[in-house]
Amino acid sequence: MKKIGILTAGGDCPGLNAAIRGVGKTAMMQYGMEVIGISSGFKGLIEKDFVTLDESTLSGILTIGGTILGTSREKPFKKDKSLLKENDKPQTIIKNFYELGLDCLVCIGGNGTLKTANLLSEAGLNIIGIPKTIDNDVWGTDISFGFDSAVSICTDAIDRLHTTGNSHKRIMVIEVMGHNAGWIALYSGIAGGGDIILVPEIDYDIKKIAKNIKDRYTKGKTYSIVVVAEGIEHPENKTAGRHIASLIEEYTGIETRETILGYIQRGGTPTPMDRVLATSFGGYAAKLIADGNYGRMVTMRDNHIISVPLSETAGKLKVITTDNHLVQRARDLGVCFGD
Repeated sequence: MKKIGILTAGGDCPGLNAAIRGVGKTAMMQYGMEVIGISSGFKGLIEKDFVTLDESTLSGILTIGGTILGTSREKPFKKDKSLLKENDKPQTIIKNFYELGLDCLVCIGGNGTLKTANLLSEAGLNIIGIPKTIDNDVWGTDISFGFDSAVSICTDAIDRLHTTGNSHKRIMVIEVMGHNAGWIALYSGIAGGGDIILVPEIDYDIKKIAKNIKDRYTKGKTYSIVVVAEGIEHPENKTAGRHIASLIEEYTGIETRETILGYIQRGGTPTPMDRVLATSFGGYAAKLIADGNYGRMVTMRDNHIISVPLSETAGKLKVITTDNHLVQRARDLGVCFGD
């Protein structure tokens, strides 16, 4: 009988519990494995804080947001700069892995988590990675669970801003998450009928944005929706949304308001698509373990769930390119990207 551990690390997102359930129930019911849940990400593995998972523990969690295991942003391979020496946390993790009798550790997380997972794999541990992030910026997979839920939340907010913008004849700026990759802004901007979409990967010119808005007004379009990713260039003393809103009002003279969604995008129940994707990822992870196929990340490519080496994804970001087909289609519709 194999014994496996599951942890969730980094930021929370919808679908984590579905993934835990997918791994755990498949491992138990299909392969007869023993399963434990590591509390609070890698912190729990350092402190040997865990719970035994069984069928009843995993029952009823599919639709619940967040993670029953808890999470943290513990980075065990980060150096202790104050002492100018290597942190001993990785050694503690390795020791605890063997003391717990684990045959494999399933790490569910985004880029930082998967980078740590790869380092643990290189250190000799049996590791499987599952990609989750609302930002959809994990290299090697077409989509990560959590993304669809975040896009749905943002699209709903944009839909609501249309009525306010139209009623008051204002420019409505909405800031969504995305530090280095603007996938949420791109998808929700298109789904919500955004007129201007600003993402970190495409440099913007405020004069071109202002001209676009003025041109719309001359055509009788008395309000505009501007979707802004939080990672676009902006001063440190302002949010991206507030910065763009103030510039638009300054350059156009049209009343402009900003809305910042913040952590609302990461909370709540996952969409059906994210439940299915997370469950599928989890089940496939259990199969990889049963086959002894370690050092892999579960991935979706061309609508097929497969796996790729963790080393292939670690330290890389999936960002929007200017030739992306969605960017091109949005431009064809008259959407302005500020360039």
